[in-house]
Order: sequence, then structure tokens, then C-alpha cells
Amino acid sequence: MPHVQHFYDRATSTFTYVVSDPDSGLSVVIDPVLDLDYASGRLGTDSADQVIEFVRDQNLSLRYILETHIHADHLSSAAYIREQLGGNIVIGSQITAVQQTFAAIFAEQDGFRRDGSQFDLMLLDADTLELGSLQISALHVPGHTPACMAYHIGDALFVGDTLFMPDAGTARCDFPGGDARTLFESCQRLLALPDETRVFVCHDYQPGGRDIAFEATVAEQRSHNIHVGAGISANNFVEMREARDAALEMPTLILPSLQVNMRAGNLPPTDASGKLFLKVPINAFGGAALDRFASEE
Repeated sequence: MPHVQHFYDRATSTFTYVVSDPDSGLSVVIDPVLDLDYASGRLGTDSADQVIEFVRDQNLSLRYILETHIHADHLSSAAYIREQLGGNIVIGSQITAVQQTFAAIFAEQDGFRRDGSQFDLMLLDADTLELGSLQISALHVPGHTPACMAYHIGDALFVGDTLFMPDAGTARCDFPGGDARTLFESCQRLLALPDETRVFVCHDYQPGGRDIAFEATVAEQRSHNIHVGAGISANNFVEMREARDAALEMPTLILPSLQVNMRAGNLPPTDASGKLFLKVPINAFGGAALDRFASEE
């Protein structure tokens, strides 16, 4: 069975995992974080450096950096970790649909590739990768985004934002390409896995002020998940999810995160003077334009 080491980034409530094969010392990193102080525009690598230090201290060899999806709440450090440790950056093949959508939102020029080639590997549903004596199985689980992938490694399942801890339910479905009914179906697919499968989540927001948690079994999710467990119907889930999403604010880091993450953790190109900028498109995710603020020719 795989060894799983978690790392928690409190600023974004994000879990990164290092998963290793005890027999070979081969490892993967799942959903790594690049630090951003949004107010100052300053990037940092403290979160990623903790992961790198662990991999080196344990004498592990990094084979893959697995992204469960294009995150909207934190920047990915996949490119930085690959530079430090090697390995291939992996994501689901539907990343191309996500890139097409956000290339339009951010008015990307022709230099931005929309074919997923910023990533080393793009997986289809049921594709597998070898990790020493272990096998990584990719499960396409759309709904939160069109490109979401879960990764099944031994008895461990890494679900990204498809499922949260049972007392927190599921992620939102109101980003471009998201769909509540599709998410429900994806969750049911995961809940059909063996009872003892360990489910590792990407975020925990500590409902009720409880301690941080990141792991539950499929049996626990199936029985107790407040959104998709205990026999909740698809129609009831869709009604709840759509009403809940309509009241949610956008994640604080959504605009910088999308621009970096759709590039596999690489930063956008600098301008002619060598300066780097991230864009802030106005009303990109809905909301009526205010005529009195419209620019005048």
C-alpha cells in the first residue's frame, strides 16, 4: 500500500500530498501550492519547499506531479517542483476545454497554447501510470470543472474538490463548465469504490470550528456525506447545490490562480520591458456592467 504524507497550506486551506511506493521509493506529488501575497503581488515557495525537503530527506524519486484540476483558489507550484526534483506534470485531457474557456476570458493572444502542451501528460478516463509496485488509475470526475480527475493509488483515492470531508459535502459547480448533476454522478461513481478505500480531500474549511481533517473512507463518505451520502437524490442535490452556489463569493485568488494554473504552474510571459503582470478582467464571471463606469473614447 502507498505511504501518504500530507502538507497543509493554511492560507488557502489546501492539502498537498506526497504519495510513495515503499518498495521502490518512487513518488508523486498531488496538488502542490505556490504562495502568493495578493496585496503585494509577491510570490513565494515556502509551501513547495516543504514538499521538496520531504522528498529529498526521504530519498524519494519523484516520478509525477498530479493535478486534480485547474484550481481557482491557489496557484500551482508544479513547474517549480519539476524544476527542483524532475518528474512529469499530469492532468486530465479535458484541460483543453478549460484552456479554451479561460483564454477567452483573459484575452490571451495566439502565443498561449490551448492544446494542453504545457503539461507533460494528459490522461483519459481509466488511463493508468506505473509507480514502482503501485498503479495510478485516473478517474474522470467532472462537475466542479470539466477536467477534474481523481487518482486511485492502491487503497488511496485523491479526489481533488469532487468530495470534501463528510461534514463539508462537495465543492461548488458554478465555474465555467461546471454542472451540479454531473458532479452528483461523479460522486456516486467514487462512492461505489470499496468501503475501505481511503479518500483524501484537497481542502478542509473546518465546519463548526473542528480540527483540520483530510481523510475518510468511502464507507464514511457514502453514509455521512451531507451532500451526496445517505441516499440523497440527484434532484435534491442539484437543487441544494445550485442554491448554495448562487450565494457564494468568488475565491480570493481565482483570477491569478487560473492564469497560472492553466499554464501548468508557469507564469505568463513578461511584457516588452521585462515586467510580469496578471490580468483582472472586469465582470468576467457575470454581473451587469455599470454604464457610469464605462470607458469613454
